[in-house]
Amino acid sequence: MGSTDLKNARAVVITVSDACSRGERNDDSGEALKNLLQERGAEIVASEIISDDLQPLSQTLRRYAEMPTVNLIITTGGTGLGPRDNTPEATQRVLEREVPGISEAIRAESLKFTPMAMISRGVSGVCSDALIINLPGSPKAVHESFAVIAPVLHHAMELLAGRTKH
Repeated sequence: MGSTDLKNARAVVITVSDACSRGERNDDSGEALKNLLQERGAEIVASEIISDDLQPLSQTLRRYAEMPTVNLIITTGGTGLGPRDNTPEATQRVLEREVPGISEAIRAESLKFTPMAMISRGVSGVCSDALIINLPGSPKAVHESFAVIAPVLHHAMELLAGRTKH
């Protein structure tokens, strides 16, 4: 397994939730994600709660990905089958290269905990020099998913920065 040290990560956490964006629900999954990143040394450059609207989400992802101070964007929420679950589509609009293995690994591991993992549609990939990863929207799923991706994040950040060849 790789290093789980994320001192080279400059991260943005985006919670995608209509209810949270209206202040009707606490952003527990976004808070959990920020804590997991910070515990491993990542710098949280920004954190946002936005609605499930497709176009604003795509624009937000692109804006952060194009910032030279950001190399990791992790979303939480909006990955299911609901009519307003637009996170995968918004992410696909901005991706230059997909990294399907990340999302496949998250779903495979999540299946050990719940059959609902089969209907999670999160995607992962690169835009500019930022790795974008969609996670499900519950704190439990954030913890389980983060445990899957943590061992590869350091190496992924190094590759994107051109600091390693393999």
